[in-house]
Amino acid sequence: MDQAPGSPQGPQDQGHQDAQALPTCYRHPDRETGVRCTRCERPICPECMISASVGFQCPECVRTGSGTGHAPSASQPRTLAGGTVTADPRLLTKVLIGLNLAFFLVQQAVGDRFTDRFDLIGRAYVPLLGSVAGVADGQWYRMLTAMFLHGSYVHILFNMLSLWWIGGPLEAALGRARYLALYFVSGLAGSALSYLLAAPNQPSLGASGAIFGLFGATAVLLRRLKYDMRPVVALLVINLIFTFNPAFNIAWQAHIGGLVAGVVVGYAMVHAPRERRALIQYGVCAVVLALVVVATLVRTAQLT
Repeated sequence: MDQAPGSPQGPQDQGHQDAQALPTCYRHPDRETGVRCTRCERPICPECMISASVGFQCPECVRTGSGTGHAPSASQPRTLAGGTVTADPRLLTKVLIGLNLAFFLVQQAVGDRFTDRFDLIGRAYVPLLGSVAGVADGQWYRMLTAMFLHGSYVHILFNMLSLWWIGGPLEAALGRARYLALYFVSGLAGSALSYLLAAPNQPSLGASGAIFGLFGATAVLLRRLKYDMRPVVALLVINLIFTFNPAFNIAWQAHIGGLVAGVVVGYAMVHAPRERRALIQYGVCAVVLALVVVATLVRTAQLT
């Protein structure tokens, strides 16, 4: 470190400067950072950095338009993936949990006839419906509706807890539109792989495909931010052990399909260059959805 002439530094002074070398983010005190807002000079971590014409700015300065001479709405704060920062960053996660709970209540009230009409099945005779039914018979909506059905109280409890723990922070990091795209693309990818590989008379249901997609995207995000990935990797490994345990009778195809799609879409969300960010992010979503359509058409041709 350069020193000014006539200003020698003793060990105590040096130690004091080292202690101050990495301040913590003013919004996340547990995160050290060497970057400061170019307006207010407060330290900010990668999650709080908002790209500006010169350097990075903090969300508060961007939101208030501090020092810009224009209205606050002219410079909206953005998430790491380019989404708009909102007052309630968990709103869509709450809505998704509400929808899953609402569907489950209808399942309990109406019974198996409702579940059999909307779960994912390739093509089979369904006694309660009195006819052959399935995606191969043109009931493609099952690939979507199955994402909101659950087989038991334990099933929905674990899925909704996972959705809250993983989905909330991910929604805040990506923004609402990108988070919703990730959720549904992952869920549909899980449904497509289940439809493609599972026996045609094997029913499948649950939000697990979409949630595994959130797991995959979270791992990509943590790696991008250089955070400790061990907790999410450990949680993912535990879930995969349950997935492939025959005793639990889990549709592993939906989990793997959702996980792979989540990693691919998540990578596009957090690594796309700023100049073509939206094009690449939603373009990758479109490519994954195209693969979902192809897999669905191939399996339908096999079963009809």
